[in-house]
Amino acid sequence: MGIDPVPEYMPMNTTGFFEILFQEMIRTDTLPGAFKPNLGFFSCLDKPREGIFTGSKALSQILDMLDTLFPDIPVILDYKRGDIARSSANYAAEGFSAWGCDSVTVSPWMGGDSVEPFLREAASKDGGVYILNRTSNPGGADFQNLKEKNTGRTMYRIAAEFIRKRAEQYPGTGAVTGATSLRELSEITDFYRDGEIPLLIPGVGSQGGSAKEVVAVLKNSGYKPGIVRINVSSGITHPWAKKGVRPPENWREVCIENLQYFNREADWR
Repeated sequence: MGIDPVPEYMPMNTTGFFEILFQEMIRTDTLPGAFKPNLGFFSCLDKPREGIFTGSKALSQILDMLDTLFPDIPVILDYKRGDIARSSANYAAEGFSAWGCDSVTVSPWMGGDSVEPFLREAASKDGGVYILNRTSNPGGADFQNLKEKNTGRTMYRIAAEFIRKRAEQYPGTGAVTGATSLRELSEITDFYRDGEIPLLIPGVGSQGGSAKEVVAVLKNSGYKPGIVRINVSSGITHPWAKKGVRPPENWREVCIENLQYFNREADWR
């Protein structure tokens, strides 16, 4: 369950919205396999030079609620960091120590020394790192589908080899692979299936991906369901935004029904 608040499509302030929704989830016993707040949806609300930290405070309050109400459900901070080694160490501390999340998302494109600090920090905190492999956005193909001249390997295949190598040293290292590119997803899951690489699969819902089709690909590859998280964000928390309308009066029921729907779609049985 992605947590990507868009204030203009919410019936009240962000903290109040999720406080009510979380209580309704508990009441109806409707739970996700993980929570994934996207830092960018919160930090954009801050104005540090004016002493305003509305977004950071909201994220802090939501994380506190998750710790209290859902202590057994992991929290993945989606911030896609990746920089030179010292900067990456700072970003790793941001994700695991400052925000106190269980896992983070990381970009591999600056190489091993930029990823290593996240892996070390995650290992010290018994956490995890999801490394971008083949992303769900349309522009992902611009670079990730390019091929090596001599070998014909795609960049996303090279990234998969990079991720699997790190996972051998840091068990639990995972990959972000989008639901919107099923052919690539199939190739990647076939490559990973014996290595037990955890997967974070975005792109279901408003981006057009299908949880049912994703599950079919994973089953065909022989993947274990327990190490896969299929993410849906706005399709659960504010599906009315796609139509450009304000939230309905029964918005709580709509959110719960959508979460139940996507849970059924992702059922492996």
